[in-house]
Amino acid sequence: MDKIIAEKYIKSLIKLDPGDAESLRQAKRDLAKKYNTTIIPNSLILEYYNKLNRKKDNSKLLRLLRKREIRTLSGIAPITVLTKPYPCPGRCIYCPNEARMPKSYIASEPAAQRAARLKFNPFNQVKMRMDALEANGHSVDKIELIVLGGTWSYYDKKYQNWFIKRCFDAANGKPTRTLNEAQKVNEKAKHKIIGLTLETRPDYITKEELWRMRELGCTHVQIGVQTLEQEILNLIKRDDSIANIKRATNMLRDFGFKITYHLMPGLPGATPKSDLETFHKIFSDPGFQPDMLKIYPCVVLKSALLYQWYKKGKYKPYKGKTLTKLLVNIKKDIPPYVRINRLIRDIPGNEIVDGNLVTNLRQILHNEGVVCRCIRCREARKKTVKEKDAKLIIRKYRAGLGTEYFISFESKDYKKIYAFIRLRLPDKKKRKSSTIKIVRFFDQQEITAKGDEMAFNIDTALIRELHTYGELIPVGSKKKAVQHIGFGKRLMEEAEKIAKKKGYEKLAVISGIGVRGYYKKLGYKLDNTYLSKNLS
Repeated sequence: MDKIIAEKYIKSLIKLDPGDAESLRQAKRDLAKKYNTTIIPNSLILEYYNKLNRKKDNSKLLRLLRKREIRTLSGIAPITVLTKPYPCPGRCIYCPNEARMPKSYIASEPAAQRAARLKFNPFNQVKMRMDALEANGHSVDKIELIVLGGTWSYYDKKYQNWFIKRCFDAANGKPTRTLNEAQKVNEKAKHKIIGLTLETRPDYITKEELWRMRELGCTHVQIGVQTLEQEILNLIKRDDSIANIKRATNMLRDFGFKITYHLMPGLPGATPKSDLETFHKIFSDPGFQPDMLKIYPCVVLKSALLYQWYKKGKYKPYKGKTLTKLLVNIKKDIPPYVRINRLIRDIPGNEIVDGNLVTNLRQILHNEGVVCRCIRCREARKKTVKEKDAKLIIRKYRAGLGTEYFISFESKDYKKIYAFIRLRLPDKKKRKSSTIKIVRFFDQQEITAKGDEMAFNIDTALIRELHTYGELIPVGSKKKAVQHIGFGKRLMEEAEKIAKKKGYEKLAVISGIGVRGYYKKLGYKLDNTYLSKNLS
């Protein structure tokens, strides 16, 4: 297309300022006639728009031109990358097992397709996603890097270091010699990695492994739990125990990590009643209490051992009204300090032999009026708010050997959450030493892990997460949105006040690499991969 015509076309669009999708379509048709050209696709308009408007002022037009705006409405730009195919220490019967994919992933899943095309190269995966998001009008100033693929802790340590370093290199836009150098560059880079998510098994959670994760920059750990019924864990060859899940959860929390549980309703041996009991137990027993959930109802896949059970008539998955009713009841039981990240796994329907095929089940439940108190359902997203309309709420609950404070700014009817912080106060009384033996089936290795190991002593309080919701505004933007009216700083002050009042001498933050500068401005200093401040 002629550059001059394109610029006139887009300047005319900006002047017209269409307020909705239909107005945009009509404006494009009218302008095509005016300039005697074809209707220009949104992607091309967006490309020229960004060149003409370098500040990317987040106007109505920009929002209309964006694809899948929901991707950055939670305040960050999530970028998912997959590790290379590698053996897994598990032998779970429900897990797909494709030779060209990391264990538990299917080649036709969107993220897996991208990774395979790029030969699982971490640099190229990050760069491609950054380019795609920016091309579609999204800002990638703040990146949540999500690393998926089998059991992270089982991968070779040199590969782990190289993989994460190359992800940082892609965000930084230049190569570095070491991971440490890449992290230092990222503290001041345009595209900051403000959080890093890794996934592993509970039996690989040890003090040494968690320190290693911190050195990589990890702030969030996903662990496969699936169910809290020991008989079912044994039946599906999970090679885990309820006691070990508790041990791993408590250790993760005492290191300050955000915790996501993967849960799988409808496993062999389960009933809707037993599955509902699992969810109830998770939030009534202080030994569990995850911060986030990924709910993946069990389905039958040809590459999983479960398929053989299905063919013999030994197994039948939930679907239809049975599954819908269970999910409705589960959502009713979720506390307001928990986020349901996923309700259905993104598996293409043609891969599922039997089980749920409705990929937008969450949307259907919402349209049917199912009220959920989880964080994701209450996020303010692109809404702005007046200070007088935001109420400070403090929720307190027991978790492991400590007390969690979920401090938030919410609407007065509690239907919207604008910002929150997770403060952990470990019990100050002397902890009893407890041990649990873990036998790993894959390598027949037996380890003994103490249940009371911590990153800091009992006089240190921990901030495990600070998040403000709203449309992702590029750094330096003057637009006043939820992320830019001081909620974060006020929540930090409230957390410091509570910790000091309770007699804690120090407050430590499990900070992502790219957000270290924010905490340094608040008086925090680097302290063995954390940012900390003396309260006394």
